[in-house]
Amino acid sequence: MPPSENRTASRLPSPSLPNPGSPHGGTDGGADTRAPLDGSPELLRAAFRRHPAGVAVITARGRRLAGFTATSLTSVSAEPPLVSFGVGTASGSWPVIAEAEHVGVHLLGEHQRELAATFARSGADRFAPPTRWREGPEGVPLLESVPVWLVCRVVARVPAGDHRVVVAEVVAGDPAGPGRPLVHHDGRYNALRD
Repeated sequence: MPPSENRTASRLPSPSLPNPGSPHGGTDGGADTRAPLDGSPELLRAAFRRHPAGVAVITARGRRLAGFTATSLTSVSAEPPLVSFGVGTASGSWPVIAEAEHVGVHLLGEHQRELAATFARSGADRFAPPTRWREGPEGVPLLESVPVWLVCRVVARVPAGDHRVVVAEVVAGDPAGPGRPLVHHDGRYNALRD
């Protein structure tokens, strides 16, 4: 779930953590007695605030340049090499992604927190300085100094609620750039600790 979509979860009370003394987390040996919450956007956001995720920026070129920060990037298949990511249909990037034949996938490093924030911010000119980028294979805008970049050919756009899940085949890339991974957790960008 992209960082910009995690705002509502901060209004939910923090769940009490179980006590580690029993098989179920409580010292009395009993089961956790909290009632489950009903399924809702708030529950999903609260759950995924507790799930650390790598930070990626997806870029594409259409009638204009488009890009956004994503924490939904997933490796799908090795044969053929496929990845997927989610994009909101109400986002400013969706009209470009909806028609793009190729996209750029950038795995960000811990030195790129500001870049992640820029691509997550609505209304920002994401490709203006200080963002450094160049044209890559298939005309895809490639961000500079990222640990990993991939150029991918879009093979499917699957409807999923208010999003589309984009499936894309890797056609080029470089996995040997500088830096350690950037991680998104609890509404913040963090460095990966050993």
